[in-house]
Amino acid sequence: MPEGSELDYILQQELLTHEELLTLLKEVFIPVGFKKFRLTGGEPLLRPGVVDLVREIAALDQTEDLAMTTNAFLLAGMAQDLYDAGLRRINISLDSLNPDTFDTIIGNRGRSRWQQTWNGIQAAHRVGFDPLKLNIVVIPGVNDAEVLDLAALTLDRHWHIRFIEFMPIGNPELFSDRAWIPSEELRQQIRDRWGLVESNVRGNGPADVFQIPDALGTLGFISQMSECFCDRCNRMRLSADGWLRPCLLNETGQIDLKSALRSGVDLAQLRARVQQLLAIKPDINFKQRDSGTDGYYTRTMSQIGG
Repeated sequence: MPEGSELDYILQQELLTHEELLTLLKEVFIPVGFKKFRLTGGEPLLRPGVVDLVREIAALDQTEDLAMTTNAFLLAGMAQDLYDAGLRRINISLDSLNPDTFDTIIGNRGRSRWQQTWNGIQAAHRVGFDPLKLNIVVIPGVNDAEVLDLAALTLDRHWHIRFIEFMPIGNPELFSDRAWIPSEELRQQIRDRWGLVESNVRGNGPADVFQIPDALGTLGFISQMSECFCDRCNRMRLSADGWLRPCLLNETGQIDLKSALRSGVDLAQLRARVQQLLAIKPDINFKQRDSGTDGYYTRTMSQIGG
């Protein structure tokens, strides 16, 4: 979380129960066409009973894909249970291979968290998660010198590295100071070192996927700043406290499903509202973020996840 952030906001939230989450999945989202789900955060492994929730979602007949994004701080002790519960795909945030740089980026001011994260990655690898994806936000002057070292992780491991352009979300001072590096510049570094070809592996998200020749893993580039992909975004986000939003970076159009569910609104009405939001989603995007709602629901990336 950004330095100076408080955790009080989440302790004060009344979160959706497992039963409410499953009701929304089975009675609202699946009937209007959702078949692929991702558990993210904040940090999903902090949620009590998350393994049981994974098991129940994985067991739904309509679930075609279930994934998780995590910082891996708690993953070493939970990887096997999550895999046994039916989770097969996992994304882990790892912005640096250097412990000092890693701790600087995450704002850690106590015991280093790098080894804890690395242990979680190794545990996920041993258990058999495939694909195992590592997400790296490239920040100029901070971790951009590690691009080749991170790309090399794909040479002899079936790992999928995702380089993400630095974005102005919850960190305006750092963004103004550092800005961002276009994905094509990163690709050229890798191309000059090993060569680079387009991969036939395609994910569910916005990454453009490449591969070093003969490497076991792949390299993905998420280029929201230099190659905006809003026109092909197919994701919706349900927050832990029940808000549905059509764009991660624009708060326009969001629906408070928790309050509606608890006040007894007919599920058919909720389905209709979600269907309507899906219809206008193309016009609610990062490029139009300044038109979003101000005030009562403004959250940083650490609060709504990646």
